[in-house]
Amino acid sequence: MKTRIIAVVGGKKSGKTTAVEALTRELTKRGYQVAAMKHISEGGFSFDTEGKDTWRFAQAGAKMIIAVSPMEVVTIEKRSAESVSLREILRRCRDNDVILLEGFKKSVARNQRIYKIVTVKSAEETHEAMSSFEPILLFVGPFSTENLNLKVPYLDATKDFRKLADVVEGVLDKKR
Repeated sequence: MKTRIIAVVGGKKSGKTTAVEALTRELTKRGYQVAAMKHISEGGFSFDTEGKDTWRFAQAGAKMIIAVSPMEVVTIEKRSAESVSLREILRRCRDNDVILLEGFKKSVARNQRIYKIVTVKSAEETHEAMSSFEPILLFVGPFSTENLNLKVPYLDATKDFRKLADVVEGVLDKKR
């Protein structure tokens, strides 16, 4: 099976993490290997903690730090996010069946190879998404788009997580 990429995009506090979490849980139960990737747009954010050994290695000049514990292997690369392409990051996940992206709106907006699940909080956000993203697989989130007569279906990801996974599973075998 070829790795498929599904991006969950939308505004802040619109349910993106909830949708990715539900999909990850359900697809993993169904036997798929899932990679989940989150885009963090906050300036100055760091995964590294000041004073910890990995932080100290970086302060000493290391550009790549790998931390290994009994249950995790973490790689920290000290480089600008602008210097790495989404394609390069996705290559690291190629041994998975599904890659779920949270965010990355600008990088995936019109990419025809990446299906989008769009989380919305209003009719205005829904109409904006229709002109910004392609292809849209589903709408999810706190605002139900069912009364807008769109060709794109709506699911409540908090209640219909199995149906959400069914829809995603339906595109996993499609050629694109």
